[in-house]
Amino acid sequence: MANQAPPSGSAPRSRVAALLNASGPLENVLVKGWVRTVRDQKGFAFLEINDGSCLKNLQVIAEGGEGPYETAVSLTTGCSVQVSGRLAASPGKGQDWELKAGEILLIGDCPESFPLQKKRHSDEFLRTIAHLRPRTNKFGALFRIRSSMALAVHNFFADRGFVYIQTPIITGSDCEGAGEMFTLTTQAKGETLAPEKDFFGKPAYLTVSGQLEAEMYALALGAVYTFGPTFRAENSNTSRHAAEFWMIEPEAAFADLNDNMALGEELVRHLASHALEKCSQDVDLFARFVDKTLSQTLDNIINNDFVRMTYTEAVEALQKSDRKFQYQPMWGKDLQTEHERYITEEYCKKPVIVYDYPASIKPFYMRMNPDGKTVAAMDVLVPRIGEIIGGSQREERLDMLQARIKEMGLSEEEYWWYLDSRRFGTAPHSGFGMGFERVLMMVTGVSNIRDVIPFPRTPGNVEF
Repeated sequence: MANQAPPSGSAPRSRVAALLNASGPLENVLVKGWVRTVRDQKGFAFLEINDGSCLKNLQVIAEGGEGPYETAVSLTTGCSVQVSGRLAASPGKGQDWELKAGEILLIGDCPESFPLQKKRHSDEFLRTIAHLRPRTNKFGALFRIRSSMALAVHNFFADRGFVYIQTPIITGSDCEGAGEMFTLTTQAKGETLAPEKDFFGKPAYLTVSGQLEAEMYALALGAVYTFGPTFRAENSNTSRHAAEFWMIEPEAAFADLNDNMALGEELVRHLASHALEKCSQDVDLFARFVDKTLSQTLDNIINNDFVRMTYTEAVEALQKSDRKFQYQPMWGKDLQTEHERYITEEYCKKPVIVYDYPASIKPFYMRMNPDGKTVAAMDVLVPRIGEIIGGSQREERLDMLQARIKEMGLSEEEYWWYLDSRRFGTAPHSGFGMGFERVLMMVTGVSNIRDVIPFPRTPGNVEF
């Protein structure tokens, strides 16, 4: 039986990432982590230890005899350990340093029933054990990337003077007007719902967007953004949709559609660059094993000006192509993923911003163009993903906004507070929503949104 470690120790702990980048040998090193592999070779035991700080493992060598060696050969994949010893230069290829174990103590045992043994596991299988999948190389790398990319979002807006605000998760307004919202209630199961008797005294929902609230603050603070969870009760089982996901939503006063398109392009390029520069080791794993065209795709995004074309031009290009689409492109219909990918990957061969969409397929808050048929909307499309940003110049004219609300069968009373911003010191403003999970799909080559969310929420799935 392996030696059992005490619950905590007084020695300072080093992270594996720091040790692998050490500038020289170190004495009295303490590492804590999880065993990835154990090899017993002629009186020497080799352990691979990972603590989540980086993709690479730290090799630990325990010499034959009692003590560290005896403990090492009793360990199993997945158990947690603490190892103290000396960091020395490694004669092996692919690593500069290894840890010569002076003491190995078991922290948490792991039976052989541990489902993550040293072999390739399918993404489908790993979704069934989403609570354990971050211990794999792929998902450990992915969620380190997710953390770094979130920080990159905040840094981008902070550097440009945007104020970070937190918009409500519980709302009484349907931002999109589509009705695909989760209803909140404190009333008992089976009871006939009476919103006036419920917690808020009126219907309440999980938010689909923080946009309307962000607009109020943009019209006071100039430029703001919100970055948080949003929810859609859309019964869609595609690889691009989830019921719970994160949205990046900037809003800027005195900004028109052109300003909005420029900001969106700048943000996409910034995030692609950040992934390659700051997450290179982890991104390289995806470039080697998930999408061999990933580096080329990201270079294309970073190094090319985005093409700008109207919705009408995009539909015409689709109709003139010799491609057989599942959904026939028609003016007045929304662009499908297959259309977006054709435009970016084959027609333009680079990222594209499509703008001036038909008013009939867009929400009430988008600014009506002089033609009376289109609105100042824009979508940023990138190769392999399709739409990654959707936004618009907002309708700042009170009478036009009221007309659109009425036209779409919505209640003006419900949006009284939103209309006040057009009554009192209205100003042109614009903004957009960027799906954070689609950003992660863009920079990793992962094709299913379920694999870039720690615990995905999709129709029929609310495990963990």
